[in-house]
Amino acid sequence: MPSGNETGISKRVVGAVMATGIMSFCGVIVETAMNITFPTLMDQFHVGTGSVQWMTTLYLLVVASVTPLSATLKRRFSSRTLFLCSNLLFLAGLVIDGLAPWFWMLLAGRAVQGLGTSIALPLMYNIILEEVPPRRIGTMMGVGTLITAIGPAVGPTFGGLVATTIGWRYVFAILVPLLIISLVLGLTCIPSRPVTGRTASVNPLDLVLIVLGFCGMIFGISNAPAGPSSWRFTGALAAGLSCLVWFTWRAAHETGAVIDVRLFTDGRFTMQVCAFILFEISALALSFILPNHLQLVNGLTALQAGLVVLPGAAVGAVLAPLSGRLYDQLGPVVPIVSGSLISLCGLFGFALCGRHLSVTLILCLYILFMLGIGLSFGNIMTNGLRRLTDDQQADGNAIFNTVQQFAAAVGSSLAATLVAAGQATTSDRRLGTIAGSRNALLLLLVLGTLEAILAAWAIRRHRVETAG
Repeated sequence: MPSGNETGISKRVVGAVMATGIMSFCGVIVETAMNITFPTLMDQFHVGTGSVQWMTTLYLLVVASVTPLSATLKRRFSSRTLFLCSNLLFLAGLVIDGLAPWFWMLLAGRAVQGLGTSIALPLMYNIILEEVPPRRIGTMMGVGTLITAIGPAVGPTFGGLVATTIGWRYVFAILVPLLIISLVLGLTCIPSRPVTGRTASVNPLDLVLIVLGFCGMIFGISNAPAGPSSWRFTGALAAGLSCLVWFTWRAAHETGAVIDVRLFTDGRFTMQVCAFILFEISALALSFILPNHLQLVNGLTALQAGLVVLPGAAVGAVLAPLSGRLYDQLGPVVPIVSGSLISLCGLFGFALCGRHLSVTLILCLYILFMLGIGLSFGNIMTNGLRRLTDDQQADGNAIFNTVQQFAAAVGSSLAATLVAAGQATTSDRRLGTIAGSRNALLLLLVLGTLEAILAAWAIRRHRVETAG
């Protein structure tokens, strides 16, 4: 239950949120900063677009595979213990990547960072849900979203600046002091409370099914150019989907499951989770498409490309806490519905002008898209979690954070696949990038339309239930 008075938030709680948020911020900023260095990495390590995108996809896969355990971990270990573990894992990953002489070692470091982030991100939201008074949850969830949204805002510019001036390896080195600050702040503000509540255990089969399910789905999507007759595409998708279905069936019929999938019997909760997924796919796909388009098609440097996407990402980050406050004051209708429609307008513009995306047009349309993200994205999660009881909060939080990372992996992998497919049709990499990017943007328009429909439907059901 929240501590303090009805509206007050203690400094200790703010410090705890900041400590866990810094780790989440570092995870996001590394991801977006490295996206903009992909052309450099491709040249240095002699890998293609389909290979280099695993720098992002592998990290997100690890996070998506481990995050479902967050509810179970919360019942077995104190928040302080989980925080310490996640921080040290992330630090180890930064060191591995900063020193990596081979591409496979870069991937290994990203996987270790994923382990740290998979513990830190749900921990931040669990602290908010447990410690913040109900009337301030929307605002603090917005602050949590702001912390992680700053990464995409400054990541491309940060990555481009560092890669252009002192080298891409310093992207990892510069974050080490931030992780040390997070460590000190967390050990100061996160109390070491004894674990209470029901005991929790992890069935090894459930863990295997989660990992195989997510890996199969992402591997299949990343091999879509191989065609429906290829086992790498159809076989991997079928195997991954089968594992996830098997896990869901087991979780629905056993006590003490890793994650309570019975929450999906609530229609409004499910619709908001689906809208959240589609938003994340679009956001991560664009974070891959635009920096690469700006460099390979528009001829910009990594730093210049980062500066072009900076204003839009900054708008989305700054609006997160403001839209959370709007949610607290006016409810979900205004921020969620308006944000969904604004983002859809941005995606429509990208799809309509896909063959002729100038630097100015990319700048303006991305600001429009991120304006909608800032208004609605965090509030969709807040509104979905407000449907749940106190006992269900940890599982609901685990679900949202899991699907966010899985959707992010799908978004980046899908975008890389479509861009790579376009590049494979011609020997001219510029023309191939234009064709692949346009196909990806058309798909994002479809996904954005579905998201807007789901968000509006969930809000309509909310108003009907409230009136009833």
